[in-house]
Amino acid sequence: MNQRAAKKKFRLPLWAQILIGLTLGVIYGSLFKNQVHYVGWLGQIFMRGLKMIIAPLILTSIISGVAGLGDSKSLGRLTLKTFTYYILSSLAAIITGLFMVNMIKPGVGAKLGFSENVANLPVTKKSVTELVVQIVPDNIFRALADNNMLQVIFFAILLGFFITQLKEDQKQLLIKLFDALFDAIMKLTHFIIMFAPLGVFGLVSVVVSKQSSLGHLFASLGIYMLTVIAALLFHALITLPLTLRFIGGINPIAHAKAMGDALLTAFSTASSGATLPLTMDCIMNKSGVSEKIASFTLPLGATVNMDGTALYEMVAAMFIAQVYGIHLTFMQQFVAVFTALLASIGAAAIPMAGLIMITIVLSVLGLPLEGIGLIIAVDQILDMLRTTVNVWSDSTAAVIIARSEGEKLKVEAKRAKQKAQKL
Repeated sequence: MNQRAAKKKFRLPLWAQILIGLTLGVIYGSLFKNQVHYVGWLGQIFMRGLKMIIAPLILTSIISGVAGLGDSKSLGRLTLKTFTYYILSSLAAIITGLFMVNMIKPGVGAKLGFSENVANLPVTKKSVTELVVQIVPDNIFRALADNNMLQVIFFAILLGFFITQLKEDQKQLLIKLFDALFDAIMKLTHFIIMFAPLGVFGLVSVVVSKQSSLGHLFASLGIYMLTVIAALLFHALITLPLTLRFIGGINPIAHAKAMGDALLTAFSTASSGATLPLTMDCIMNKSGVSEKIASFTLPLGATVNMDGTALYEMVAAMFIAQVYGIHLTFMQQFVAVFTALLASIGAAAIPMAGLIMITIVLSVLGLPLEGIGLIIAVDQILDMLRTTVNVWSDSTAAVIIARSEGEKLKVEAKRAKQKAQKL
């Protein structure tokens, strides 16, 4: 065995490096609260690098994926499967959250003051019609500059579709062009991902240093936090694995191992958009999903499939109602479920997006917006958890849809090989 092979053999996998970075970040942020600026820049550069490639990655991947489908029938079938999964999984998450918050009732009898000033929190008051209209970009370059992913996705799907309608020589030229651009962006992605452990270290150090009194937060909002965490864990460890097993025929543990790098990064960055490059890398190179499926489902999922966010919005709204002593009827709770679904679809794939989008749910239910002040203090911790659930659900969608299209996945091949060796 030569020296290079030996180094490769004993090199820690990326997920282990990220976990080490996360652990060291917690230790450093706890012990050196006033010195986090020495390492915080590592996280800033890592996040800026990830954000730099989000828009071009989504644009090139979707155009390449849609154009590669070949015809409108394939696109229609894939779109139907993808949105069916996204809607059903988000509804399952919301109902889980509604059940948990009604069973535990974390806000009943709670005596809480406001934790922070929410006067400057952006309040979103857009109708469903306005949200639909704004999906259509009036300037695609502005949409790319502003990272307006719904508009970028809309444009990319249309352009990819009409590339398939061109003459064969023109079509093949553009397909090769966008395939090459996508491959180049993925190589850049791999380069940025190499620095994930350092970036996670810097990000987590800053987050931990800002938590002046974790004991106080858990004492005042502990039951609320446990309710959200219990609901997220149920969805992540019960609902989605069962979906993988019985609908996709996939081993959930094997798939979780394949997604380890992306899930740890999602937890650290609290942004499914920033994690998207790593999610696509894991799905294609470790799970074995084709570029065609991954490039269509994952960018779309990072924008509209927010299981963890939808669940959180439901629990938070019910918690605020309970604290204020406001009883919500069955019909009002049904409206809250529908509103949380729409709000999660409109949520940006950025940190704390769910906290901003919850203003929609509160406005529809007639609950005081100042109630956000009750939960903002612990949002950072919950944001990291719900983002991880968002990415886990996106990856679940990708492998299930790939299986439904007849693809053979690496996780299945590895399992079959292990069985054969045992025999």
